[in-house]
Amino acid sequence: MGTKIMTRYFLQNRFRSVLLVFAGISFLSGCAVGPNYKRPSVKVPTTYRAPVADQTSANSPAQLPASAEPPKASAASLGDEKWWEVFQDQELQELIRTALKNNYDVRIAATRVLQAKAQVGIMRADQLPTLSAGGAINSVQNPKIGPIPSYELTQGQVTASAAWNLDFWGKYRRATEAARATLLANEWAQKQVIATLVADMATDYFQLRQLDLELEIAKRTLSSRQDSLNLTQTLEQHGIDSLLDVRQSEQLVYTAATELPDLERQIGQLENAISILLGNNPGDVPRGLKLTEQPHLPEVPGDLPSALLERRADVRESEANLIAANAQIGVARAAYFPQISLTGSAGYESPALTNLFTGSAGLWNLASSISQPIFEGGRLKSNVRLAEAQHEQLLLIYQQTIQGAFRDVSNALIAYQKFREFRVQQQRLFESAQDAAHLSEVRFKSGTTDYLEVLTNETNSFSAELTLAQAQGNELIALVQLYQALGGGWQE
Repeated sequence: MGTKIMTRYFLQNRFRSVLLVFAGISFLSGCAVGPNYKRPSVKVPTTYRAPVADQTSANSPAQLPASAEPPKASAASLGDEKWWEVFQDQELQELIRTALKNNYDVRIAATRVLQAKAQVGIMRADQLPTLSAGGAINSVQNPKIGPIPSYELTQGQVTASAAWNLDFWGKYRRATEAARATLLANEWAQKQVIATLVADMATDYFQLRQLDLELEIAKRTLSSRQDSLNLTQTLEQHGIDSLLDVRQSEQLVYTAATELPDLERQIGQLENAISILLGNNPGDVPRGLKLTEQPHLPEVPGDLPSALLERRADVRESEANLIAANAQIGVARAAYFPQISLTGSAGYESPALTNLFTGSAGLWNLASSISQPIFEGGRLKSNVRLAEAQHEQLLLIYQQTIQGAFRDVSNALIAYQKFREFRVQQQRLFESAQDAAHLSEVRFKSGTTDYLEVLTNETNSFSAELTLAQAQGNELIALVQLYQALGGGWQE
């Protein structure tokens, strides 16, 4: 009994010693070759390039519809606002929520994040030792053959083994660092997909409401002009108006009527596009507030250009890819150095299962190996050059992405300001054209002018009202583009 206890004690302590050796070497192997990441310095402008607001136009009473109560401007950036705070139409909010849940691009981006998380786990496992346990039973029975007597042998074995590729030069740690950076890049890519989806949905919705308004204007104008045509035909039948007046009145009717089929076509196709964003088959799209009732900011809240680097999802994704490439340089350089491996196993083996854990049944072995590359035909050097070139490429992409971000913000600021100014002037033009059309109709009925004047002014008024609807839609779409350019839309 004493021998059995001593043997077991010896094996347990021997295996524990192996693990302690592994742990000690791991503690000592703290260096990691390759450059540590440092964010590159980039030239950030102190302010965004934007036009100076036309105070006369901006303060015009026609700037916002009377029914809209715009939120007050604050010191916070528009890009920091949640999308449901910027887009306050309840129906639009519901459409965006549905799209975020069902849109295929968002769901595909989510699966990429899951893949990247799994890859991190795979890379991290390479840093750790592998432990395994096993057992075997082998039973043999042979009959008597000549002078050889019959025999029966049953043999059992139980073992535990450990193996470790030491990460002395940081190869696996750098690979894990790269995998984590890739995971972060995929998470920011997912946010970019979300921000793009929010912007696309808002843009399509505002464009749809714009087309709805244009269709409403065309139908209302067609009805009014049809009434005028009926009156002109009656007057012509009584000899008061001429046939020329009837033909000119018909031109007004046909001009308005030709707008209807094209507007209905655009509305149907846009509804199909929105349905696809929702993850649905083509179908009808519910509406909320009218275009003229949509609230939006009269002024864009201030923002620092440096904050754009932290908020824009595409910039953060590009930087994460740069971090991953930087870590891959360390992986490539670590291949120059010796690779050290340790293995060990311990267990019990006995020809009789009843004596498996007794007597001198214990067994153990330790082994270590080291390999140093000597000649690889330039492979290792080329791998390092490849990793460095890929890092340089991603550095240029990172800098290019930042420049593109500042360009997007500047373009969006210019577009939003100038579309506002255009809408204000178009509002004035429409009011003037509408009044001219009314006066010409009064003059025609009083017999002081011919119907050609009515035709001209009615056409101008109709065209101005359609252009005003387009200007109102463009202003809202420019706000969406500015919100997206400032890095908004992905916040939860």
